[in-house]
Amino acid sequence: MQATIAQLSSSAVVGQRRAVPQQRSHAIATAPMRSRRAVAVRAEGEAAGSGIETKGPNMKALKDIQEIMNILPHRFPFLLVDRVLEWEYGKYAVGYKCVTVNDNFFPGHFPQRAIMPGVLQVEAMAQLGGIVMIDPADAAQQNNFFFGGVDNCRWRKPVVPGDVLMMRCDVTKFNKKFGICKMSAKAYVGEDIVCEAELTLVMGK
Repeated sequence: MQATIAQLSSSAVVGQRRAVPQQRSHAIATAPMRSRRAVAVRAEGEAAGSGIETKGPNMKALKDIQEIMNILPHRFPFLLVDRVLEWEYGKYAVGYKCVTVNDNFFPGHFPQRAIMPGVLQVEAMAQLGGIVMIDPADAAQQNNFFFGGVDNCRWRKPVVPGDVLMMRCDVTKFNKKFGICKMSAKAYVGEDIVCEAELTLVMGK
């Protein structure tokens, strides 16, 4: 009887030992399947999305920053036009400034809530207006204009870091003899008007 019990126990141990390699082989067989599933999930995750990463505001420049600096006398930290997209001398221009948290006015305006100062929005539009009124064929006019006045200025919404301040200036009156130019200026973030004003610019002598 004791011999029979011993034989049964021995058979059970051998059976367990034989079962272990089967379990290991099962684990090895299923591991590649799990790996392929993980790769498939990652691939599906990469394919999802709206494709918005290809629709940023990086529009082709008619005048890039180097050309702008050849026209305007302003330099860091007061050059507020990054690109000109459309332009016709003496008539109009469209350009923009990318507003970032690294702009030097944000630490003080305001520390708890960064908002681009309204007067700098007007200044940015005036700089774009200067590009409209300066004759590119006249070297004496380059870097040589001044802000003459602002009328009917309104601010509609705050401009904050991450916004693209899109601007348009249209000449309404241009006395080339006296070097005085009046224009209607508007600034947008998306489809919303954030600032508008009537500007007067004066050619330097």
